[in-house]
Amino acid sequence: MILERSMVEDIAAALSAHGLILRGGFNFAGGEETPSGLSGAAARSVLLVGQAGAAPWPHFLRWREGQSQTVADPFDAWSREVIGAVAKTFGARAVSPSDRPYLPFQQWAMQAEGLKPSPLGILMHPQYGLWHAYRGALLFDDEIAFGETREVVHLCDACVDKPCLKSCPVDAYSADGFAHGTCLAHVRGHNGAACRTGGCLDRNACPYGAAYRYPPQVQAFHMVAFAGL
Repeated sequence: MILERSMVEDIAAALSAHGLILRGGFNFAGGEETPSGLSGAAARSVLLVGQAGAAPWPHFLRWREGQSQTVADPFDAWSREVIGAVAKTFGARAVSPSDRPYLPFQQWAMQAEGLKPSPLGILMHPQYGLWHAYRGALLFDDEIAFGETREVVHLCDACVDKPCLKSCPVDAYSADGFAHGTCLAHVRGHNGAACRTGGCLDRNACPYGAAYRYPPQVQAFHMVAFAGL
């Protein structure tokens, strides 16, 4: 059985009520090791769910008002609840990037949308820049009638100055990768106030997708979660 595009459009509409969007998808290749679908058998297709800019933020805040302040990882909990409800409606299995064992969300995203990593490791989107995220995925027991995938221009290839590698006060990002411990110590320390309140300085230095840049309060929320503050 092949699921029609009209069902995908209905899923997109259900997600949009919460500020979430579909981030593309694909059918798994035959013989490929895949996670299980709702039936328990190997899934045949996947749709990625995420956000562009801070569109989910007001929906999350309304949900948060009715929750205990002790809820762990509240944004993740909200995402799971919303995506899980959509999955139940449309006969899919919902999975999250934080599920253990970890699923290959970044590889799925690159295949679904044709994106490549930026120097910061975040996938660069031709419209959203670095201001987007993947919040979950829907796994189906059947294939989906996808359209043709368009080739995507990787904006980082044309960026000569690479300001994203020149703004961090502790040079957390370099050709050697991300110095997680160095970044964490700085954000938690006396000199990390700018990062704690306004987000990653390297990420904010990127000129692309500025219209989708997360507001300071959203960046501060995620930075506090990252640093465990």
